[in-house]
Amino acid sequence: MLRAAGCVFAEDEAALLLDAAAGDDLERMVERRVAGEPLEVVVGWAEFCGLRIEIDPGVFVPRRRTELLVREAARLARPSADPAVVLDLCCGSGALGVALAHRLGSVSLYAADVEPAAVRCARRNVGAVGGQVFEGDLDEPLPASLRGRVELLVANVPYVPTDDIALMPPEARVHEPRVTLDGGPDGLDVLRRVASVAPRWLAPGGHLLAETSDAQVAAALDVLTAAGLAARTVWDEESEATVVVGTLSHE
Repeated sequence: MLRAAGCVFAEDEAALLLDAAAGDDLERMVERRVAGEPLEVVVGWAEFCGLRIEIDPGVFVPRRRTELLVREAARLARPSADPAVVLDLCCGSGALGVALAHRLGSVSLYAADVEPAAVRCARRNVGAVGGQVFEGDLDEPLPASLRGRVELLVANVPYVPTDDIALMPPEARVHEPRVTLDGGPDGLDVLRRVASVAPRWLAPGGHLLAETSDAQVAAALDVLTAAGLAARTVWDEESEATVVVGTLSHE
């Protein structure tokens, strides 16, 4: 059934569904997948950075290419006796912050999202590593005590231009919230908002990391520079992933 529905990795998906099914649920799970629901939503978890991240319906599924952002953020963490303060904005399931917590061993993790479904899901994932999740628009719900203390601000912002949403695979454009995909006319609207508030939360020398497309790099770097951050790009050929990094001056 999966193969007939066009699932490229039908055998692998079938094995995951068999493993995840309880009782008589298999038929219904296969029907959901054949209807186009993301596999991760059907089975209830996504593999990300070697971890199982819980995923609920209506929550953005973390992509493997975003693992580059986590690797670069972990590389930038400064050695310290105190846990790094990590802020995950537009957190979705909380995958980025959770993956960083596992890589660094100990972090002080905060996360926020505007979508109630994402917040409910993230609270399970982030809570498991001792972090806190806030519901609200970008940084609006964050505690004032966090200002000027964040070493790593990671943000998996939506960056698909509005007119390109219709070209995305159905499992994304139909089954994931539009707010998690739509980055506005040029795809950079949310990045602009995140970059504009980042300096108030970052510690001196702290970093903002966000994913973008290769075609948007020049404009994304301009966004970070305009916010007063020293900007650069990280790119991984194998995963075709692009991350922009903005660093706050030590001054």
